[in-house]
Amino acid sequence: MLVKVFGAAVQGIDAKLITIEVNCSRGIRFLLVGLPDASVKESHERIVSALQVNGLKFPRQQVVINMSPADIRKEGSAYDLPLAVGILAASGSIESSRLNRYLLMGELSLDGSILPLKGALPMALMAKENGFKGFLLPAENAKEAAVVKGLDIYGVHTIREVVDFFNGDHTIPPTVVDIERELNQNRPLFEFDFSEVKGQENVKRALEVVAAGSHNVIMVGAPGAGKSMMAKRMPSILPAFTFEEALETTKIHSVAGMTDLNKSLMTHRPFRSPHHTISNVAMVGGGASPQPGEISLAHNGVLFLDELPEFNRGVLEVMRQPLEDRKITVSRARYTVNYPASFMMVAAMNPCPCGYYNHPARECVCSPGAVHSYLNKVSGPLLDRIDIQVEIVPVSFENMSNEIPAERSAEIRARVIKAREIQSRRFRKEKEKGIFCNAQMRASTLRKYAVPDERGLKLLRTAMERRSLSGRAYDRILKVSRTIADLEGCNHIEPHHIAEAINYRNLDSDTWSR
Repeated sequence: MLVKVFGAAVQGIDAKLITIEVNCSRGIRFLLVGLPDASVKESHERIVSALQVNGLKFPRQQVVINMSPADIRKEGSAYDLPLAVGILAASGSIESSRLNRYLLMGELSLDGSILPLKGALPMALMAKENGFKGFLLPAENAKEAAVVKGLDIYGVHTIREVVDFFNGDHTIPPTVVDIERELNQNRPLFEFDFSEVKGQENVKRALEVVAAGSHNVIMVGAPGAGKSMMAKRMPSILPAFTFEEALETTKIHSVAGMTDLNKSLMTHRPFRSPHHTISNVAMVGGGASPQPGEISLAHNGVLFLDELPEFNRGVLEVMRQPLEDRKITVSRARYTVNYPASFMMVAAMNPCPCGYYNHPARECVCSPGAVHSYLNKVSGPLLDRIDIQVEIVPVSFENMSNEIPAERSAEIRARVIKAREIQSRRFRKEKEKGIFCNAQMRASTLRKYAVPDERGLKLLRTAMERRSLSGRAYDRILKVSRTIADLEGCNHIEPHHIAEAINYRNLDSDTWSR
């Protein structure tokens, strides 16, 4: 008897439909074709044991299974459940009339229990797009998949439950999630707050601009000046997720197997801080079994790169294109996958090998040219793509011992949210182009929304000529100026907005590295 069951294969952050054809006939062989990997081929032993423990019989017949389309490699043990159900249906142990209405995925243990899988959310989205009525998957992944409306999600614990469900002997209540309640009840409580940072008001202001426009920033300063301290507090001033952002970010973390099984959606923006020994593949994604890299795991959040010059030069250079395009395309001989990478890069570095160049109290002991060589570890094209470059000076004793409380993150965040709301209204018609905030503006959008007046243009021309800035730096200054104006609620870019944005290009100054 020939039957068809349906599963899914994850490619990038999307899923593709896999049709599993099972035919039982006279003979004693077991054949599995359709480009399965080793873990899929090993499913035979897991299925035999799971069925025996649960009082079910593996058919004593020839079993031929085809997984199509055959040009997509089937990887992982999550095909155990559809394969087992297909075998039982083909041998007559399961009523097969309803199989074409459901997607099935899950790994079987030897006792028949169904173990969690990766990529439940993209699989559920694909099932809805293909018109399936429901999705049977491990109970631990049910809340994540239940975010998709219009699709019945059934969390199952054992293979016996699935058999009884299709035979009509057992009813499984579908999992239901109140998305709005999930997002509101699980708002993050931040461990770090800007009220704990003494002094550094100019840097806090720069980071407020960064958060308001989703810009990239690099902080340069001596050890102990507070670079890492302030970077870790960036999530506390970012606006909450919208549903679309939460859904897209959860898809990426679901594919990587990093979601919280107790929650349906991610409710806090990711903060990723990879070590400087990270490899190219770990940063941008890919590998033998494609996985999203750190830049994609930081999508809609913060990627913090501490001690930036210590990163491998190649790792930093592969980030140039994602910083510009806000996505990464990983191409290999066998596959091409796309991962979103719209992250805020927050980088920190010392000004020189000893760390005390330009320090107000300590003398730099580096040899002549060492400062220039150290800064050159970060290429000019990469620095050009960083909107805000700010120098940090160590906090004085008077500021450190001051007991007056600093401004709380909640107050800064309120201003950031207002600026983001202005941008949301402005780019309402640009969302299809992937523009949601000022940092994402393109040349045509800049000419429409970030046009300075005559005095602002004169100021910008002077800065361009004196600092020999590139065309990309010109665009970055305009983007930052637009954000500063939004924080003040101004419709037009004023000269003082341009002046502040120019001051955030510290590394373009000729006084550096001399």
